Amino acid sequence: MSLSVGNIVNGKIIGITNFGAFVETDGGVRGMIHISEISRSYVEDIKSVLKVGQVVTAKVISISDDGKIALSLKQLENADDSKKMPAKNRQRQSRPPKQRKKYEPAPPVTSPGNFEWQSSSGGGSFEDMMSKFKRTSEDKMSDLKRGESRGYSRRGNGGGRK
Repeated sequence: MSLSVGNIVNGKIIGITNFGAFVETDGGVRGMIHISEISRSYVEDIKSVLKVGQVVTAKVISISDDGKIALSLKQLENADDSKKMPAKNRQRQSRPPKQRKKYEPAPPVTSPGNFEWQSSSGGGSFEDMMSKFKRTSEDKMSDLKRGESRGYSRRGNGGGRK
């Protein structure tokens, strides 16, 4: 029997794995229904939906170069059929979207932050502010280096002393 994509086939489930079910069609051709193609609803356990020996009608959705046939039950499922499924297999109802707040721009930034090196008057040129920042940074670095030379470490392990 020659199959092509889009054909509807009848077959019997001949094997089930955790990722899909293998089907042998009436014409003796074998194909597989991936777990994602079983139902429009989420399927956690294939064995809760399909059984070995069960006769199914499926749609051929692809045929690979090496002859593997992919089948789908989902593409033949009507929207009403999903309502008939057990509650545990039914897709969760989505919530209505939340109402978004109206966009309000952030207030304008008036200063780069409240740093020690920034003068309280808020004045001064950029060069003055950079000079103060550099001085403060150098002071902090020298304090850190002095602490490490005394056996204190930023890592809290005592600077390697035992």
